[in-house]
Amino acid sequence: MKLVRYGNPGKEKPGLVDADGRIRDLSGVVPDLGPAQLSAASLAKLRKLNPAKLPLVRGTPRYGCPVNNVGKFVAIGLNYSDHAAEAGMPIPKEPVVFMKATTSLQGPNDDVMLPKNSVKGDWEVELAIIIGTRARYVPKTGGARLRAGYAICNDVSEREFQLERGPQWDKGKGCDTFGPVGPWLVTPDEIPNVHRPGMWLDVNGERMQTGNTKTMIFNVPTIVSYLSQFMTLMPGDIITTGTPPGVGLGMKPPKFLKKGDVMTLGIEGLGEQRQRVVPFKL
Repeated sequence: MKLVRYGNPGKEKPGLVDADGRIRDLSGVVPDLGPAQLSAASLAKLRKLNPAKLPLVRGTPRYGCPVNNVGKFVAIGLNYSDHAAEAGMPIPKEPVVFMKATTSLQGPNDDVMLPKNSVKGDWEVELAIIIGTRARYVPKTGGARLRAGYAICNDVSEREFQLERGPQWDKGKGCDTFGPVGPWLVTPDEIPNVHRPGMWLDVNGERMQTGNTKTMIFNVPTIVSYLSQFMTLMPGDIITTGTPPGVGLGMKPPKFLKKGDVMTLGIEGLGEQRQRVVPFKL
């Protein structure tokens, strides 16, 4: 299934994307798509629905983040060896973990707003994991049932904030609008091998990133297992898993986002995103 939340910010409704790519309204079935709707049992009930009998959503509504009430937004850094090389950093022996503020979450096509004093805005197309079941100390071979699905994340970053203003990455990762997720939550049955999809990102129509999830240093089961040693993973938590090479920081000379730039990005089977870069505004 492809599950969505659509409508104006703060007023999104739950929906399902049918075989023809049209949104079908789920608000008569579930109140929202949040932690309570992401369990295996809840998803199994939704899977039994006949999309043709659900109300058709007319027009082209805005997509919101496909999960509401996200408790944690966890990120993995330097998870592609060629990206670590372009960043001038060693390949990590263990996953590099940081947090993105949940207030950075937004819809996949909403504007990305550069924060005040931003000089090094950057882009990162990433595969995101969405947790469906509470989990601690998960074995690497037993975590598949815990995943409600996958989505695209653009791990937007401010590199000066991240790398030049102290040792913590979070301050360059959690700014408002720095977490576009979606357009859909795609359930695992639609992605037979999550370590095969191709991924890409363009800025102003110019290809910047081309990659494939098969080149991850730490794969999806390893990431989920590793994180569950240090924190309880809860339904609705989002884990974004790292980016392939081609970020602005790694270019010679570096290239960073500016007002008016347009980012388009996608992952095979997970859809596409588009964001326009705008200056800070209250």
